[in-house]
Amino acid sequence: MSSIAFKPFTGLHRSSAVPTTTTITLSKPVIKFNVSAAKTSPKLSNRNLKVAVIGGGPAGGAAAETLAKGGIETFLIERKLDNCKPCGGAIPLCMVGEFDLPLDIIDRRVTKMKMISPSNIAVDIGQTLKPHEYIGMVRREVLDAYLRDRAKENGATVINGLFLKMDMPKRWDEPYVLHYTEYDGKKGAMGEKVTLEVDAVIGADGANSRVAKAIDAGDYDYAIAFQERIKIPDDKMVYYENLAEMYVGDDVSPDFYGWVFPKCDHVAVGTGTVTHKSDIKKFQLATRNRAKDKILGGKIIRVEAHPIPEHPRPRRLSGRVALVGDAAGYVTKCSGEGIYFAAKSGRMCAEAIVDGSQHGKKMVDEGDLRKYLEKWDKTYWPTYKVLDVLQKVFYRSNPAREAFVEMCADEYVQKMTFDSYLYKTVVPGNPLDDLKLAVNTIGSLVRANALRKEME
Repeated sequence: MSSIAFKPFTGLHRSSAVPTTTTITLSKPVIKFNVSAAKTSPKLSNRNLKVAVIGGGPAGGAAAETLAKGGIETFLIERKLDNCKPCGGAIPLCMVGEFDLPLDIIDRRVTKMKMISPSNIAVDIGQTLKPHEYIGMVRREVLDAYLRDRAKENGATVINGLFLKMDMPKRWDEPYVLHYTEYDGKKGAMGEKVTLEVDAVIGADGANSRVAKAIDAGDYDYAIAFQERIKIPDDKMVYYENLAEMYVGDDVSPDFYGWVFPKCDHVAVGTGTVTHKSDIKKFQLATRNRAKDKILGGKIIRVEAHPIPEHPRPRRLSGRVALVGDAAGYVTKCSGEGIYFAAKSGRMCAEAIVDGSQHGKKMVDEGDLRKYLEKWDKTYWPTYKVLDVLQKVFYRSNPAREAFVEMCADEYVQKMTFDSYLYKTVVPGNPLDDLKLAVNTIGSLVRANALRKEME
């Protein structure tokens, strides 16, 4: 197998091992903002507002498109226009409609899932899906390119460049000066050092965000995601035509899960961990071994690794600079989902700028961008907290994972889970069914605790 050398990640830090006791905090984090003295935002003369989007993933592409449509002079800077991020590639049904995604960029429509416990007990999930419902599977290089191209079609300037740093304005009406290396094919592999003056900046440059570093956004814990794309024989690919698998257990990850997700002509096999990053290849080997009979004869065609944030950064906004997507820390616990939330945060942030600038006619200030954060937290904080609790309760030991898989067999659990995932809301349940679920959950946890004691 190809070897991967991990580069140090700027602005991230390693977390300590998972404690033996579990503490669950449900209170909202206190977020402090440094707000400049309010000034009347003047109308811009003879030009429109200029905004730079750093990063061309789902967050950056969605932000740039919204800005360009809204009358903003938009610049999107992305270093790797053919980037293949190690990402499971699952997107919820609501994203297809909300972002008007064409069906031909969706490799597979998953309607069945198998959740597989540490003891290899498999539970089939998907029986509550309606005929039109599915989980979309995409390749990031395809989705990202499509969103960038659409932004360009709407007027954004897409720059193949590496963002280096930015000079901060000393006055409220001065521009941000961005420094980047542009790769246009004319200056050779070294590129050309270029500067760009803009009125506002959206940092969509991922977990290792240089924009976050520039505004002193603070550190956060991160996971390592490791994934192999494996080309398997056609007869074995039939099995994964509309099926995804998730494996849980200490062997595949002490705090996450392993996956086999179908793509156009191959499967993506991967895992992740926060607490034991140095053992990631061992966990990956275990994930392959758990699925070995179904991927037998496969050939690894690509190996990928990437950091994934575990929680929002302490600061996501400073002046006229805002963070979105992975740069802001918008990846959910338990499921590790980030694509939809990246695109949605990019769009929300851009909408706040468009509204605050009156479609590019006025200067914006921190108060305008803060409306994006307020809307984001109000809309999605419950989702993040519910998944955080689930991870702390059910991913802490193999017996707890066995209880989790046992719960997944319940039809009501499946309905609530899929409705919440597909449409991105915390779905209110039926009180009687909720009570039954609570009793069953307690029963599962009691049995898991008894099993744990037997194993000690």
